[in-house]
Amino acid sequence: MKKVLVIGSTVVDVVVNLVDHLPKTGEDVHIRSQHMSLGGCAYNVSDSIRHFQVPYILFSPVGTGVYGNFIREELHIRGISSPIPTPEKENGCCYCFVENTGERSFISYHGAEYLFEKEWFSLIPLEEIDSVYICGLEIEESTGENIVEFLEAHPELTVYFAPGPRLTVINPKLVERLYRLSPVLHLNETEALSASGKSTVQEAASFLYEKTNNTVIVTLGEKGCFFFDGKESETVPPVPAIQVDTIGAGDSHIGSVIACLKKGEPLKTAIQKANRVSSSVVSYSGALLSDTAFDKLGLL
Repeated sequence: MKKVLVIGSTVVDVVVNLVDHLPKTGEDVHIRSQHMSLGGCAYNVSDSIRHFQVPYILFSPVGTGVYGNFIREELHIRGISSPIPTPEKENGCCYCFVENTGERSFISYHGAEYLFEKEWFSLIPLEEIDSVYICGLEIEESTGENIVEFLEAHPELTVYFAPGPRLTVINPKLVERLYRLSPVLHLNETEALSASGKSTVQEAASFLYEKTNNTVIVTLGEKGCFFFDGKESETVPPVPAIQVDTIGAGDSHIGSVIACLKKGEPLKTAIQKANRVSSSVVSYSGALLSDTAFDKLGLL
């Protein structure tokens, strides 16, 4: 089986569990707890792919500074390395504020982890890969065009694009170039409606399919997950969960979908399994699912 190339960021998530609510201007609040862990869309996605025992390459720059050092040490412990050399720029982090409901708000400091130099793409072993994951955050940055140019130079690769909330702020010309690559789109309901200007998920998926001519997957939270592949559309039921926090839910979902499709499973089955994984992720604090928690799902 060929590998998935996972392009994007690895960051330190500083998870802050609030007692009650986000502070207003000038207000002081206490927190219940805080901790640091590996995060970032690309790393989260790669970890879900790993759980399904599908091979991948994490193509993620790790910068300098205290956060970069933390990431390098944690990746080393896990036996993971990126082909990218260490950039001479500080690595950023993501402050994840979690309220009692489990909903999260992010404040991100972007550093070296979001910037991709053109020459780095020559380090990719093309003979080993057949598919690529990308996120909107990296495309939005000043070096985002370098990622798009790499994909355009290799149209044989299957592209999975999770734009997140950034699709409406990315340079429209880059978005159109990405659409012409026929990526599989993965968005949540709010993102799909915003990106399409439509009022229903069905209309949004149809609109986006016309742009990409490929499958559109829209996660619906507690309502499940909708997909449209140009012929069939269906809402795959959710898996109930006691929500601790929603950090990494979308990343774990698309990572699981990619892994299951790589293993030859039908799209609906892939989404069913992804729903189970993301439901489990929100049942724990942080973006990552432990090996023990994944094994309990019995998905292999």
